[in-house]
Order: sequence, then C-alpha cells, then structure tokens
Amino acid sequence: MKIRKAALSDVPALLGLINDYAARGVMLPRTEFELCENLRDFTVALETVDGEETLAGCGALHFYTMQTAEVRSLAVAENRKTTGVGKKVVQALLEEARESKLDLVFAFTYVVGFFEKCGFEVVDRGSLPLKAWKDCVRCPKFSCCDETAVVCLLSPEAVANTQRTTINDAISLVEIKPLNAAWAMSPPGEEIRRPTPLNPGRVFQQR
Repeated sequence: MKIRKAALSDVPALLGLINDYAARGVMLPRTEFELCENLRDFTVALETVDGEETLAGCGALHFYTMQTAEVRSLAVAENRKTTGVGKKVVQALLEEARESKLDLVFAFTYVVGFFEKCGFEVVDRGSLPLKAWKDCVRCPKFSCCDETAVVCLLSPEAVANTQRTTINDAISLVEIKPLNAAWAMSPPGEEIRRPTPLNPGRVFQQR
C-alpha cells in the first residue's frame, strides 16, 4: 500500500470513487473542476494490482483558518473496506496537519466510531468556525442534517480551549472556545448559514 499526495493523473479515479458515494447520499458530489482546483488537499492510497496502481482510498485536508482544517471527501473502495485503508489515509492527513502546526482538525461523518478510533471526539457544531459550513448549502440535507461533527485536538492550546459536557453515559460532547475572532466571520461577500440538525433536541447531531 502506497500513501501519497494526489496527482492530476488520479483525478478520473477520484471522481469515480467520490461520486459513487455521493450517488448514495453519503458524500457531497465533486466535479472535475472542483477536484483539480483543490487537488493539493488530497491524499490517495494506492495498491498495485497486476502491475498497475489502483486507487484504494482517498481523503482531503481542507484548510479554513491558520488553526483549523477539515478532513473531507474520505472514501475507500468497496473491495478495500475494513482493511485499514481509511485509517491510513486519516493518519497521513493528521500528520500533514501537525506539520502545518494546526491546532485542530474536524470532520463531518456518519461513521463516528471510525473517527473515534482515529483520535477524534464528538464536537458541538456551534463551536466550529463558521467557514466550516460554506459547502453545506449545496447539500440536499441542508434543512435536515443527519451527520455528526467530530474533532481531533492537536495542540495544547486547543486542549486548553475545550470543555466537555456529558450528555449521557455514552456521549461526551466537546465544545471549543474560538481560537481567534475570525471563527464567527463569513468570508468577504458571502453569508454563511449553518444547516438545521435532523433532530434539534440532540445537539450532537451535525451537518
């Protein structure tokens, strides 16, 4: 298994893998233009089959502020699920985040248990930077969001700016105090709205 940053030659395979998940409603679709525009965000997992490299999985680390980034477009080929491919991709993305001296990395997911095994915790979505919700308006589930937000704290500053609230015996919710004033600001010329949780009474339901 080879883990490396994505190249332009990977784009067709990335489109096929990501949009297959998007067709099932578990990931936002991506266009060729979007992938090329954000290609430097992507890391790929490759395996050699009959002498040719095949895409086994992928993931992207998308920066939002000088302190934060999101793990997004995480996907594993159907025949490589439960083989550790996804975990290796996430580990590579977290190492990239550490090299960039980020304070924290977050993600939105249907598979909370997987991310918890990678060192993430469930987070109060209201404590994430507002920019994190920029792409949500494109999602068909914007008004009935059923994903969960998770976060991995990478620095002592991030740990010092969190508090944990126990909702029940199974869930400990992390709330992060803004690490800078830009968290609550929309990019210039844009107005960002947070999506509506499917079940507003369960604050740990996300995006």
